[in-house]
Amino acid sequence: MSEALQTTDVAASDADLLDLLDRTAIAVRAAGSALRERFGEVVRYETREELMRVLAANDDTALDILRPRLTRLRPGAGWVEDELDGGALPPGEWWVVDPAEGNVNHLHALPEWAVTATLVRDNQPVLTAVHLPLTGETYTALTGAGAHLDGRPLHVSRTADLGLGIVATSQARPDEDEKVVRRVGSSITAMLFDALVVRTAVPATLHLLNVAAGRIDAFWQFAGARADLLPGALLVTEAGGRISDAEGRPWTPRSESLLAAAPGVHAEAVATLSR
Repeated sequence: MSEALQTTDVAASDADLLDLLDRTAIAVRAAGSALRERFGEVVRYETREELMRVLAANDDTALDILRPRLTRLRPGAGWVEDELDGGALPPGEWWVVDPAEGNVNHLHALPEWAVTATLVRDNQPVLTAVHLPLTGETYTALTGAGAHLDGRPLHVSRTADLGLGIVATSQARPDEDEKVVRRVGSSITAMLFDALVVRTAVPATLHLLNVAAGRIDAFWQFAGARADLLPGALLVTEAGGRISDAEGRPWTPRSESLLAAAPGVHAEAVATLSR
């Protein structure tokens, strides 16, 4: 795998994959519409158990739509049940889905949430569709065929000076290891010295969409789940960005960190995160 996320040729089956991507986008839009109907009031919970129940209710609402539709589209593909899972997948094709990316934001009546579906083949993302129900936007990418927002091509920024750039990071997952939490904190401090603006929020996918669209210049995260990172990693790569781990090494789902950046600031971001 190269410094950018490795992509594969889509020659003979281009038309089939484009059709599959279109149908995947329809599925995430349908799931997003169902979640939008549940959105509005802040959902109250008093315990961790109550929180997990209301999160699961949102997940189930979207999965009831996504799973049968995506299974019909690719009957032989496996299915990743837990959106918090990390690491490599077994060989073959898999649907990696986050039915409510940014679920906790949804519960708190915050707008930063999405529905994502990514087809992964032998640990390489082939196509992805990410839908933002509150804006109606759908981001798509097909390996070797570019990244798009509602059909319009996406391109990462041309910023060549990290000191003029907007960068972002996100929490990896609940109950993260203390070493990872401290590393996140120290990386934010380093970026506060070197970048123009530092944004910190969940979910990761929305930051990666912004990198692909050229709105922000770099995103990094330590640890993290496949469902958080694979959709955005493909979008950034297909929009001309560079993907690595925080030390500049090739990124895979097994990596302990991810850095997605415009080419002009990638090396500076690696240097900052490696301090």
